[in-house]
Amino acid sequence: MSSKKVIGPTFEEMLHPDKIDPKVRKLALKKFKEDPLDPINFFNITWRGIDNKIKYVVLPKALTGVAANIIVMYGRDFPTGSHKVGATYSIMAEKVIRNEIDPSYHTLIWPSTGNYGIGGAWVGCRMKFDSVVILPEEMSKERFEIIKSYGARVIATPGCESNVKEIYDKAKELKAENPEKVRILNQFEEFGNYRFHYYVTGNTMLELVKNEKIGNGRIASIVSGVGSAGTIACGDRVKQEFPETKVVTLEPTQCPTISMNGYGGHDIQGIGDKHVTWIHHVTNSDAVVAIDDMESKKGMQLLTDEVGKSFLKEFISSDQVEELATIFGISGVANVLGAIKVAKEYGYGPDDNVVTIATDTVDRYRSVMSDLDKKYGKMDRAEAKARFESIFMGVKTDWFFEGTIENRRRWHNLKYYTWIEQQGKSIEELNSQLEDEYWENHQKMVQETDKLIMEYRKREGIYGL
Repeated sequence: MSSKKVIGPTFEEMLHPDKIDPKVRKLALKKFKEDPLDPINFFNITWRGIDNKIKYVVLPKALTGVAANIIVMYGRDFPTGSHKVGATYSIMAEKVIRNEIDPSYHTLIWPSTGNYGIGGAWVGCRMKFDSVVILPEEMSKERFEIIKSYGARVIATPGCESNVKEIYDKAKELKAENPEKVRILNQFEEFGNYRFHYYVTGNTMLELVKNEKIGNGRIASIVSGVGSAGTIACGDRVKQEFPETKVVTLEPTQCPTISMNGYGGHDIQGIGDKHVTWIHHVTNSDAVVAIDDMESKKGMQLLTDEVGKSFLKEFISSDQVEELATIFGISGVANVLGAIKVAKEYGYGPDDNVVTIATDTVDRYRSVMSDLDKKYGKMDRAEAKARFESIFMGVKTDWFFEGTIENRRRWHNLKYYTWIEQQGKSIEELNSQLEDEYWENHQKMVQETDKLIMEYRKREGIYGL
């Protein structure tokens, strides 16, 4: 069995886990809590729960202050506690099934600012690869601890969330030391990341609004912060069904790279990486919005701290408040604030659905909350009320940049400096990204990969575990 590939679900099975062999799915669900490091948990990579229902909440309007339905799909119940594990698994599965990487020989390098590296540590080690995660030193200490607990090595590079070039430089240094053995799986350029969200996340969103009969059953807008720009790929799929959907990219005001060709450090961990990624279909974005990192952190604390929850329970049901406390990290709150901004800007009403994502949970940011307490003091009811009114009710429509023809081309052109000058991509491929055919060809690889996985199972008579 040691020579067998460790392969999990197809893209279609991640979208519809009820299509997994019932025995395998039952065992995976059993192991989810009993043994979270068992590779059978690959079959728990899905936006759906044990009841096959999509994991989401429609935020109470008392929290958002807008008439539109703000729908949050949350990644809390993925195997690593974040949907990024879907992207890492998809990248790995595509390469393993095509014999491009071999666990008996290759060392995998995972450049990351957090959840992707956590996913890479979990997936890579479950697939029996030597895995190394490169992470900025200022990321939360919880991130480093989780990566090590999954069996991977971790290297800290200088800086914070937006210091991605330092990560790239370290990855290239490791590659140069042993070019045959080292393989860099860069989320910012690997299209397995794009394909997971195009097919699995995008189709999940479509089925959610239709099957749950939320609002008018359509999607007015998708709002997503971009780190790797994998998640925002769901917009490519949704627009094929609902051409009127506004796909809105979100970044920090402290690092307004796409919106203002800017730079800077920030602390919305998981987004705003000071460059435009190779897999970001920016010419399909309708707008870019920016959100303040401190408001995102203080907003997360309001939703998760006992004092904040107590205040919210004065006008939101206790059950709702407790549920919300379990699904939000910093970037998720930023996404909600961006969704409120978009709903206000476009004047959406009660029939309109704005969909966004909560990537991870507060458990990865307890140290960040502790730092907030040290800096600003413990939150009391007056502070909770002030945060609610200023952060959630006070969302303004500033920092909003429309996707005009000129702006979209400007966003696209920003790729040149990172990817052509620094990373050695070809100018021909950069130019081809302006054509729909380029993205459609990448989308078609979903079916090709699924076919290869199914053929492997049929030939070997196993699920690969």
